[in-house]
Amino acid sequence: MPWSDNSDSGSKPGGKPGPWGAPPPGGARGPDNDEPQRPRGGGPRRPNAPPPPEELGALLRRLRRQLEPFLGPPGAAAIPRLIGVAVCAVVLIWLASGFYVVQPNEQAVVTTFGAWTRTDGPGLRYHLPGPIENAEKVPVTALNQFSIGGGDDQTPSLMLTGDQDIVDMDFTVQWRINDAAKYVFQVKDTDDAVRSVAESAIREVVGKTAMASILTTGRAAVQDQTRDLMQRILDRYQAGVTVVDVQIHPNAPREVIPDAQAVTAASEYADSAVNEARTYQNRVVNEAKGDAAKAVAAAQGYREQVVLEAQGDAARFAELDQEYRRAPAVTRERLYLETMQRVLAKSNKVIVDAKGSSAPIILPPDAFKPRTPAAPAEPAPAPATPEVIPQNPAPPSAAPPQAQPQGSSQ
Repeated sequence: MPWSDNSDSGSKPGGKPGPWGAPPPGGARGPDNDEPQRPRGGGPRRPNAPPPPEELGALLRRLRRQLEPFLGPPGAAAIPRLIGVAVCAVVLIWLASGFYVVQPNEQAVVTTFGAWTRTDGPGLRYHLPGPIENAEKVPVTALNQFSIGGGDDQTPSLMLTGDQDIVDMDFTVQWRINDAAKYVFQVKDTDDAVRSVAESAIREVVGKTAMASILTTGRAAVQDQTRDLMQRILDRYQAGVTVVDVQIHPNAPREVIPDAQAVTAASEYADSAVNEARTYQNRVVNEAKGDAAKAVAAAQGYREQVVLEAQGDAARFAELDQEYRRAPAVTRERLYLETMQRVLAKSNKVIVDAKGSSAPIILPPDAFKPRTPAAPAEPAPAPATPEVIPQNPAPPSAAPPQAQPQGSSQ
């Protein structure tokens, strides 16, 4: 059947609505006069039906309405506004490019138009974007190392020693950065500068040292002197570098290797002999010190003993003096008896009681012979009882009586 537009009849009073219902008042379009409205009517609908998808045109129109504050109303010039938005975005991106991260083992040297401004430590940092400011990260805790004359390095390492000999010197240098700004700006190529300074310093030190000392006991001294000399030169250049260690590996030329080995063996033997001599010296000195301390202690003990004995004798004499003043006769007799007892206690004695006897007294030959002390385990013998010579003489035929010696005082 032919299509008939019922919108006009539905919009008039008394008109019949179309098959989709009456159109909204004010025309067939919606409130924005751009988006067509779906027909509204009382037709049948499915319950809980999802809303129909929006059309592409509707999405574009909605986006345009959201951008109207920046682009202006429809019909205004939109290109200048788009350019402004783009410039703002570029400026924001340019400002955000100034953020950077410094690692824990690094320092950042910040320059403003090429001139040093500051040095930043580890963490999240910011500088004005380039070309105003730039940041160069320098690894300040990394241990740098290079070798000369050994391994893959084919640099000639023959050096003249202080005694006009030639030594093949291989050495290794370890260094690190202590000032990032000086390392970047003071020296053009710091790595090559450190290498050149090392070669110059090692040649100067080796030129003042004998070859035998370099090959044997003077190696540590050569290393220390080379490190100190390098540090002084680099500090004078303000290179911002610290020399950590220098290790040398001296070798004799091939023509004199046997002689160098003999010198090394002799040096080792000399060191061994010196160590043995020092050991003997320490032992003898310690023993002598011990004997001296023992003698001093004995002397001090004897001195204390003599002083105490003298003090005791003086106190005893003072007490005897007081007793003598009280009873002179008794004290004198007691002193006599004590003295005789002390004197006769250690002597052999023979006691003879022969009052009124005229016969000669004959003593045995061993009467006054020193007696041998008895063994500690055996009991002491009982003292012998002296014989008493009778007052009446014996007949001529009888042998004269003999007195027996006595070992204790009576």
